[in-house]
Amino acid sequence: MKNQFFVLFLFSVFLTPITSFAQNGIIKGTVSDKSSNEKLPFVNVVIQGETRGASTNMDGYYEIKNLKPGLYNIEVSYVGYDPITIFEIEVTNARSAIADIQLKPSISELEEVEVRATGFLKTEESPVSVRTIGASEVKKNPGGNRDISRVIRSLPGVASTAAFRNDILIRGGSPNENRFYLDGIEVPNINHFATQGASGGPVGMINVDFIQNVDFYSGAFPVSRGNALSSVMEFKQKEGRSDNWATNLVLGTSDFGVTLDGPISQNSSLIFSARRSYLQFLFSALGLPFLPTYNDFQFKYTHKINKKNKISIIGLGAIDDFSLNEDAVSDPTAEDYESNKYILDYIPVQTQWNYTIGAKWEHFGENTTHTFVVSRNMLNNDQFKHENNDESLPKTLDYTSQEIENKLRWEAITYLPKNFNLSYGVNYELAKYTNATDTRIYNPELGEVVPTQFSSELDLNKWGVFANIGKKFFNKLSLSVGFRADGNDYSSSMENMFDQFSPRFSASYDLHPRWSLNFNTGIYYQLPPYTVLGYKADGEFVNRENDLTYIKNRHVVGGIEYKVDSKNFRASLEGFHKKYDNYPFSVANQVSLANLGGDFGVIGNEEVLSASEGRSYGLEFLVQQKFFRGFYGILAYTYVRSEFTDADGNFAPSSWDNRHIVSITSGKKLGKGWEIGGRWLYSGGNPYTPYDEQASINPEIWNTQKRAILDYSRVNSERLDAYHQLDIRVDKKYFFDKWSLSMFLDIQNIYNFKSKGQPTLIMATDENGNNLVDGNGNYVPKYLENENGLLQPSIGVIIEL
Repeated sequence: MKNQFFVLFLFSVFLTPITSFAQNGIIKGTVSDKSSNEKLPFVNVVIQGETRGASTNMDGYYEIKNLKPGLYNIEVSYVGYDPITIFEIEVTNARSAIADIQLKPSISELEEVEVRATGFLKTEESPVSVRTIGASEVKKNPGGNRDISRVIRSLPGVASTAAFRNDILIRGGSPNENRFYLDGIEVPNINHFATQGASGGPVGMINVDFIQNVDFYSGAFPVSRGNALSSVMEFKQKEGRSDNWATNLVLGTSDFGVTLDGPISQNSSLIFSARRSYLQFLFSALGLPFLPTYNDFQFKYTHKINKKNKISIIGLGAIDDFSLNEDAVSDPTAEDYESNKYILDYIPVQTQWNYTIGAKWEHFGENTTHTFVVSRNMLNNDQFKHENNDESLPKTLDYTSQEIENKLRWEAITYLPKNFNLSYGVNYELAKYTNATDTRIYNPELGEVVPTQFSSELDLNKWGVFANIGKKFFNKLSLSVGFRADGNDYSSSMENMFDQFSPRFSASYDLHPRWSLNFNTGIYYQLPPYTVLGYKADGEFVNRENDLTYIKNRHVVGGIEYKVDSKNFRASLEGFHKKYDNYPFSVANQVSLANLGGDFGVIGNEEVLSASEGRSYGLEFLVQQKFFRGFYGILAYTYVRSEFTDADGNFAPSSWDNRHIVSITSGKKLGKGWEIGGRWLYSGGNPYTPYDEQASINPEIWNTQKRAILDYSRVNSERLDAYHQLDIRVDKKYFFDKWSLSMFLDIQNIYNFKSKGQPTLIMATDENGNNLVDGNGNYVPKYLENENGLLQPSIGVIIEL
């Protein structure tokens, strides 16, 4: 009943009348050549589905006036260039909407084909497995809470989980197989409270108010983007406003944020944001055993030196604290006392901070764009645990680690005669990893808890080279061939770049103006996590001695696509197969690291061998309607199998073997500032590894680990039930003379579906809280039901000034 009253209260906020003023808005900006950055005159820029529009002047500038507040698509076309559609430009009264557009020189003979603007990304290098997500799609996605990691769950190949984490699971791959770039500058992680060695985390860091669009590759990765096995996400950030300063204030259920956006000088601009959570107060009020606090900061500075040179400086940082709530176990008679006590007994106190700062210089030649990137990122991870959470007692865990990367990259794109395009470049990286660990860990080989204490410092040089050439023949057949090669000085087995030679090939054939066949194959390499590379025992880098090497992955992807560009519609069917080699395999646990899952903490601080093999394969079906006449929708179905070899060399389901994944998302603008949307997610049950009950009830093991031991001889032999949920979102916008107000109500899991997780193994206790002991001197086991899924209403208010 409490949830029902809360939802009714939130709806009442939306129904409160507010007087608004109907005014006219403006879309303005410039259109330029993507290769030379020269401004283009007489370009047609029109509102999709209407005759209203404008042509650029001699300086490439356009302005469309007298628009009612709302969302608009614009179509941009010019002789000799590929036409494009820019989706969902938000027009308000408070400020002009700025859309600066770059057109790519056409690879088609215009007199032989019908020219239609398209907003669907497809290149010669990446004709398959690529989707583009606009900023508006992120903001209004039901259940997304303005978080890109949650929004991409609507796309094919992306698994969703019932837990509260943002782990990105693509086509049966683990969370650490993804790479993220902000304006071409790599960001190692985009979530708060990341699991070191595995990525993920429960809350996204990136401010959606910075984002222009996101290109999401689940295959056919560009050669300039290395060290990825499952996905590459390219975030293109907008530049700061050049006309006047604007302010966005966002107040949500869990945090408050502010964004400032405006000119610094005639040729430079800045956009900056800061956010602070108050989630810890909500968790404390609910009696949860842990209290997370997060802060993040983001900025982008742009300076246009002249029309041929531009410098961008970006930054992204976070400070995260994870403390324990002893009050959660103050009442032994409470229903959740045992589960709260279990969590408090094993989970550590954590402080984590990270940042990325980088600069990009773009030089535009006659037909070549050169990009120079220099960046630095750092992660600091501190964790500790005292006996019985009593700081007067010795620590059972004392962990401090840092990852530092300094990166350089030069890349160029050249548009050659005869409709060839060539990309090429080199990269270098200097990395430093430190680790100080003092703990005790159960070793199944020995059947006992052993002390693990080491101090590690690793310096690593990495380098790479890449190139790709593509061409379209007869306006029907597109071909692309490329490669990249990587190496580092960790060991002799990784030093030779030709041992990590990564060829790529793509092809696309237009059967009809609306139908095409698409194909890609390639070999991809990824370096194991620093936690694995830097692990030490007896003063030696154990995994270097074990001849650890790159993880290798062979991709084959093919499919058919149908598009109706005039209606922003497409449908596609793709099949994929991924073959893994040299995956890290735990010596102590005799299990592939792909089967360790993801949780708060650290993965990979152990001895491994490059000995595991894996495979994932399946089909993806997508029907997508981009914003058109006030409606948008996505239907995505994926069938995926993901398997890795066990200790006997047999393939067993991986932790990411979801089998069936379904996502249905749609929304509709209702007029007068109202919009409603919904998303239904379904995911087949994850496999899990049963407990080793005999080892877990051993008093010495339990008293040290404070949690059950898994029996990896039966890796992922059990499976959970399927998980599903329905998310609903309602938005209401009010437009005033010089400001606008937006409110949203987002309800996740509206029918409160409860999925059953793996039962939690704890030890039975007496009335005094002491563990019961059986006749053999072992503790008495007890299993707790583990449910995931919660009806989560949230409300947000956004003020634009």
